[in-house]
Amino acid sequence: MARFAWAEARACGFAVGLFAGLALSSVVPLPVPRYDALLLYAVALTVLFRVMRWETTEEVAVIACFHVVGLAFELVKVRLGSWSYPEDAYTKFFGVPLYSGFLYAAVGSYVCAAWRILSLSLVAYRAVPVTLLAVAIYVNFVSHHWWVDLRVPLAVLLVVVTWGTSVLFTVGGHRHRLPLAPALLLTGFFLWVAENVATYLGAWEYPHQRDGWRLVHTGKIGAWALLVTVSFVIVASWRAARERRVTGG
Repeated sequence: MARFAWAEARACGFAVGLFAGLALSSVVPLPVPRYDALLLYAVALTVLFRVMRWETTEEVAVIACFHVVGLAFELVKVRLGSWSYPEDAYTKFFGVPLYSGFLYAAVGSYVCAAWRILSLSLVAYRAVPVTLLAVAIYVNFVSHHWWVDLRVPLAVLLVVVTWGTSVLFTVGGHRHRLPLAPALLLTGFFLWVAENVATYLGAWEYPHQRDGWRLVHTGKIGAWALLVTVSFVIVASWRAARERRVTGG
């Protein structure tokens, strides 16, 4: 258990660094608006992780995709009032500070690092249906503002298409197995915990937090589990393409 916890802590390195920046920026006087300082800090953190070889060049490229996908998501959700960034910044466009993309990049960094550190592999993974479902999940997070919310049916479908799929990982030289669906739900729970810390530190705020910080609704755990499915599919697709390229298959 201790070895697994250490491996997970290493995989969370970028996210921990980002949270440290959020915490420090909330108490240390800054010469520029906080969101601008966080953007510079996150870029510097990315460079540091690459220079120190804590992340590979390919991983940084994949993580950059998370940044772009996350920013597109933010532009829509903030416009629709799902959450907001109350502080002013020079690097804030349509209500969305550019640093916010790194919040999604942190999730991508964790998935990439965990895959490498724990030597993850998939058993009975149905790439095509899971990928199509991930696209539908991403679209539904936006489309439910105008149409019916398909979150519950999509969650049921996710369990169906991942039934029998397991994640194999290595800890201390021993291989372990965990069904994919519970793994996604567990990750969603920890992201919900991280979200509570992030909103407490003022990374962003939900409408019910405008008069003071309150716990994020537990229903967000399921939402995060669905959203992390999109992250998982992006990394799984990249790893599969990389393996085909390396093996010539």
